[in-house]
Amino acid sequence: MRRALLLVILVPSVFFAQTPQDKVRAYRRANEHKILREFVSLLSIPNVAADTPNIRKNAELIVDMMKQRGLNPRLLEGQTPNVPPLVYGEWKIPGASRTLILYAHYDGQPTDPKQWNGTLPWQPVFRSAAFESGGKLVSAPADNEAINPEWRIYARAASDDKAGVMAILTAFDALKAAGLSPSANIKFVFEGEEEAGSSHLGEIIKLNKELLESDAWIICDGPVHQSGVKQVVFGARGDVNVDLTLYGAKRPLHSGHYGNWAPNPALLLARLLSTMKDDDGRVTIDGWYSDAEPLGDAERKAISEAPQYDNELKTQLGLRRTENAGKSLMELINIPSLNINGFSSGDVGALARNVIPTTASAVLDLRLVKGNDYRRQIQRLVDHIRKQGYFVVDHDPTDAERQEYPLLAKVMARAGGYNAERTRIDHPISLALIAAVQSTTKDKVVLLPSSGGSLPLSVITENLKTVTLSVPIANYDNNQHAENENLRLQNLWDGIETYAAIMLMRP
Repeated sequence: MRRALLLVILVPSVFFAQTPQDKVRAYRRANEHKILREFVSLLSIPNVAADTPNIRKNAELIVDMMKQRGLNPRLLEGQTPNVPPLVYGEWKIPGASRTLILYAHYDGQPTDPKQWNGTLPWQPVFRSAAFESGGKLVSAPADNEAINPEWRIYARAASDDKAGVMAILTAFDALKAAGLSPSANIKFVFEGEEEAGSSHLGEIIKLNKELLESDAWIICDGPVHQSGVKQVVFGARGDVNVDLTLYGAKRPLHSGHYGNWAPNPALLLARLLSTMKDDDGRVTIDGWYSDAEPLGDAERKAISEAPQYDNELKTQLGLRRTENAGKSLMELINIPSLNINGFSSGDVGALARNVIPTTASAVLDLRLVKGNDYRRQIQRLVDHIRKQGYFVVDHDPTDAERQEYPLLAKVMARAGGYNAERTRIDHPISLALIAAVQSTTKDKVVLLPSSGGSLPLSVITENLKTVTLSVPIANYDNNQHAENENLRLQNLWDGIETYAAIMLMRP
C-alpha cells in the first residue's frame, strides 16, 4: 500500500514539471510591483540625447541597476566630447564558445510637454487603457493590489526604448532566480544616441572592438505586429534627415503692400514638395528606387504568410484611402520612402499676421532599404531640387547670390545618416531565434524582412563581423516618437518571457 501511494504522489510531479517559461512567468508575477517601481524610476529622468546632463544620469542609473545584478557594468565613452556613452555589461558562462549581444537604447525623441493630454512626458502615470479608448488615470498599484495587464504606463521612452532595457534586465533576473543558465555568453549594450541618429556609435564600437565581438546582436526596439502577434525582424531601413529652406525677401513684408509682387517662400515650398511625390504617393525623384535590392523568395513568403491587417488599421486610423494602392503595408516598408516630418513658415492660429514670410523650411525623412546608399539618396534629392530651377547652397545665401539667382534653396543633411541592413531568414542564428521566440507563444510568429523604422544595424555590421536581428516587444499603438507615448503592461510581461527564451537559445 505504501508503494502504491508513493507512485500516486510522484506521477503528478512529472506532469506538472515547470518549463523555463513557467519559471520566468512565476518570477515576474511575484515581482511585478518591484519591476514597475524600477521602471518608473528610469522613466522619470529626461532622456533627449542632446541633454547631456540628463542623458548621463540615465546612463549612471542603468549602471547602478546592472551593478545590483552583478553584471560588471561600465560606460564605453567616445573620443568626441559629450557623446552619450554605451552602457555595457556581461554575463559570462563558463565554457561558452558563443556570444550574444542584447541591445536596447535609453534615449528618446524630443517632445513638447504641452501636447501631452493631462500628463507630462517624464512624470510616468498609469491609465486603465489607451487614452484614445477612454483610458482613465489610475494610481500606481499598491504592493497588495493586483495589477491589470491591460493598464498602460504613459511616459516618454515607455515603449521606445526603455521598455527594452527593463525587459532584458528583468529576463536576466528571472533566469538567475530560477537557476537557469544560457549556453552562450550574454553581453548587454544600451545606447544613448539612437534617436539622434547614432552618429557616434561607430566611433565607440571602433574603440571597443574586441569587447563588442559576438555571434549576433539581438535588438529590442519597436512594436510587435499590428495584430498583437510576436514577430522577429531581420532588417531595418536606413535613415537620413535633410533640412530644406527656401528664401523670400530679406525682411517680412506687409501682404497688402507687397502681395502679388514679392514671392512667398511658403508657396514656393509647397510647390517644390509637391513635385517629389505623385498623387498615389510614389516618389518621383529620378533613380529613387533604382538600386533597391529585391526581396528573396523567403522574404516574399514571410510577407504573404503574415496576418493581413491593413483593413483593420485603416478603420482604427480613420483612413479611407492609403498611398500606393494595391500594395500592403508590409510590402511598402520594404521600399525606399520620402516623408515630410514637418514644415514651417510664418504663423497660424492666434499668432497669424498679414505678412509675407522671409523663409519656409521643411525637414525631410529619407528611409532607405538594402541596396540604397544614404549619400546617393541625398544627392538625388539635391539634383531634383536643381531640376526645379533652384540654386542649391549649404549656407544662408549671400547678397550676391540673392541678386544672381531667382530661386534659392539651402539643403543640409543632418548628422547620423546610415544605410539599411538585412540578415537572411534562413541564417542559422535566424532559425535559432525564430525557434526561441516561437517557444513563448501559441500564435505563429510573424517574420518581417525589414522593419518600417530605422536602426543603426549597418553601423554595427560595418564595424563588426556579426549579424543583427530584432525582436520588438512594444504594443503597436504605443505613440512612439509622438505625444502620449505608452506601453501596455502585458507587452512588458511578454517581453520579459521572450528575452529570457532568447538568452537560453543555442545560436
